[in-house]
Amino acid sequence: MRPFAIWFAIPLWQRVLGGLVVGVAIGALWPEAAASIRLVGEVFVRLIKMLVVPVVLITIAAGIAALGDPRRLGAIGGRTVAWFAATTVVAVSIGMGFGLVLRPGAGIGLTGVVPHALGPAASPADQLLSIVPANIIEALARGDMLAIIFVAILLGVGSVVSGEAGRPVVVLLQGLAAVLLQIVRIVMEATPFGVLALIANAVAGGGMAVFVNVGWLALCVLLASLVQMLVHAGLIAFVARLPVVRFFRGIVDALIVAFSTASSSATLPVALRVAQDNLGIARPVASTVLPLGASIGKDGTAMYVGLLGQFALQALGIVPDAGMLVVMLLTGALAAFGTAPVPSASLFMLAAMLSAVGVGAEQTALVVGLVLPFDRLLDMTRTVPSASANLTVATLVARAEGGLDEARYRHGGTA
Repeated sequence: MRPFAIWFAIPLWQRVLGGLVVGVAIGALWPEAAASIRLVGEVFVRLIKMLVVPVVLITIAAGIAALGDPRRLGAIGGRTVAWFAATTVVAVSIGMGFGLVLRPGAGIGLTGVVPHALGPAASPADQLLSIVPANIIEALARGDMLAIIFVAILLGVGSVVSGEAGRPVVVLLQGLAAVLLQIVRIVMEATPFGVLALIANAVAGGGMAVFVNVGWLALCVLLASLVQMLVHAGLIAFVARLPVVRFFRGIVDALIVAFSTASSSATLPVALRVAQDNLGIARPVASTVLPLGASIGKDGTAMYVGLLGQFALQALGIVPDAGMLVVMLLTGALAAFGTAPVPSASLFMLAAMLSAVGVGAEQTALVVGLVLPFDRLLDMTRTVPSASANLTVATLVARAEGGLDEARYRHGGTA
């Protein structure tokens, strides 16, 4: 059992990186062998495809159902959800904008994927009509993501407004979400082998050129994260009417923890401390907004999904039309609200976004296989604007609710 203990003691991202290196070596030095391990990559693709629908349906419904706490459904909760919805839409737009302008995925030419058009664009009326499924089971079976997200929202909202009668459903959704997260963790253990097979075949077919744009993608993530934080700065300056430099100086501890852990949940204790001690946010506001934000305030994830969606379309040779961009914007924003708190969960939401505009799971998996080995560093980077968004919204809500000690804010808790 010792080899297994050693294997699992290695962080997953390092094992994935090792699989990438081995896959590149096989594809470059022994391309004939790449075909013999193609089955491993296909199994990995099927595992991803298997999980996308239940992850999207259950995590979004469970996230909305979690708002059933009466303390989260009052004025503070309403303002909080509204602000997070707004910043999430802006974040997806920023990610998509960087992808469209800088085109990090152009020219990758993933092997095995033939560039193609997605057929005639549906009219706006047809797109809106398709959101409401005629048959829920059929929508689930087809993987119709817009319909699935719609059903998930209805399920979550229905659980909340049912009050005590809906409490068993809320508990069931939370339990299913917890079970799904464990299944995701189990499947992620197969990632090193899936990446090895996918990358080996990609390199065997297209050479090392498949990696040219990964660094460009990382630069786009960094630049988009900075722009997001400038948006947060604008909200602090022009909506809350508070000094921006003082805000970022007060939250630097939380941002550092966010970067080092790549986890909004792990950042929460530090965020609670700096919100009260450094920003002067009242405890009732901080204890309501920040935990809620750790669940739904995923600006960084929303930006990344928007950017990666454009990266994927460019790598696959697909030119999006206006209707596709609108669908991707809405799907990315809704999916970000339900992103599970597990490493690389945003890649599952990428599958949801691309599925909504007609991209198959096999094609999505090729993109995932290319990006996943580098996702840990990208995850660390995009968690920072998520933490910044959480504290920005907490400050805005506290300011509006009269729950902010401005003297403490301006003087860093010395007042």
